[in-house]
Amino acid sequence: MDIVDCIYADHARQRMMFSALDEAKDDPDALGKIFTKLKNYLEAHAEAEERFFYPTLLKKGKGALDSDSAEETTEDAIDDHNKIAIAAEEAMRHKPGSEMWWHWVDQCNCNNSSHMSEEERQGLTDFRRTVPLKTRVELAIQYLAFQSAHEDDYERKVKDPETYIEKND
Repeated sequence: MDIVDCIYADHARQRMMFSALDEAKDDPDALGKIFTKLKNYLEAHAEAEERFFYPTLLKKGKGALDSDSAEETTEDAIDDHNKIAIAAEEAMRHKPGSEMWWHWVDQCNCNNSSHMSEEERQGLTDFRRTVPLKTRVELAIQYLAFQSAHEDDYERKVKDPETYIEKND
């Protein structure tokens, strides 16, 4: 399993958890528990990508499909991670199942779905084409170790995309 496989698996789990919220719509207690777990998972996932995926993409990537460069892909991804985190944090300020809670959960889901689609189409494609399998496997181990240690309770700090790129390019 390489880091690309890990990210695809994470995306599948995120989609499943957002779907679970719809199924639990009449159970505020379950909604709160599922969303808290999802929020922490999203935060740890974003941080793991920012530590182990995007720095390597910046160094080796060229841009893929509708992205002109690895820098453009990365800048969009960091901005997306910020938007996802902000929406999730806003949802946490409201009672699970309330109108405002659903508003922010839906915003989080929209931001996340858009991000995953773009990442799968651009960043992951670029990574598979430019990063050797051996490196991808080594990064997967680091990625999984970090995420496993943090997915139950993690709060990622919002990052300035340009500063992130300068530090990691």
